[in-house]
Amino acid sequence: MHCWKTINVKKQYGLDRLFLLSSLLVIIVFSFVYALLGIINNTTKSDDYFWIFVLSFLCIYPLHKLIHFIPLFRYRDKVRFITEKRYGILPIFQLRVIEPINKNRFVFSLLAPFIFINIALVTAAILAPIFAHYFTILLAYHCGICLIDLIYVKNLSKSPKQALIEETDAGYEILIAPTHP
Repeated sequence: MHCWKTINVKKQYGLDRLFLLSSLLVIIVFSFVYALLGIINNTTKSDDYFWIFVLSFLCIYPLHKLIHFIPLFRYRDKVRFITEKRYGILPIFQLRVIEPINKNRFVFSLLAPFIFINIALVTAAILAPIFAHYFTILLAYHCGICLIDLIYVKNLSKSPKQALIEETDAGYEILIAPTHP
């Protein structure tokens, strides 16, 4: 195997630009979805159960990471779970692929939280329009979290179909089998 390309979105874009893009995405998603849901079902909103909303807001990030792991469960011996604290209290969770895995499986792992959590939030907003503002805020926040995953998927989509993905300190390495003449 040899490395076809290394992708590190954080170095490529910079953390400040990623934060700005993520924040813009949050604002755009909230504005668009809230307006669309208002057109579909214009009911009065309730601020009841705010504590559940706050708890849900805090649980979105760990749930996002858990759903990343579920498609990789079969490869759990190739995945390392790392927890670190930023600013003394903010827990950051990382899943690191320490041995090569199939590109398609890895891409599905990157997309799984975006697909499943967002579908659940949109469905909840439609089924409980009185709390649509809560679900819309959670949806927008989650889309902001998913931005880096979507950028990685965009970059990986240009790689060879039979590639394997491995994560190193330099970023995600796209590995391909050498071709023999």
